[in-house]
Amino acid sequence: MTLPEKERRKRIHRKTIIFNSDEQKLIDSFCKRYGVKNRAKLFREAIITVMLQKMEQDHPTLF
Repeated sequence: MTLPEKERRKRIHRKTIIFNSDEQKLIDSFCKRYGVKNRAKLFREAIITVMLQKMEQDHPTLF
């Protein structure tokens, strides 16, 4: 039995990130400048984007 789409996409795994003061200042500045209201979404998209780019680079090729 497969789960409905809504249940499969439900976020249930929590991760914690700790930033130093300089990193936090950069994040605050970026969010203020670009009007970011949802930081969790920003971090999630940034992390997944980098991971997908890396996986694409590492993709095995025949030639």
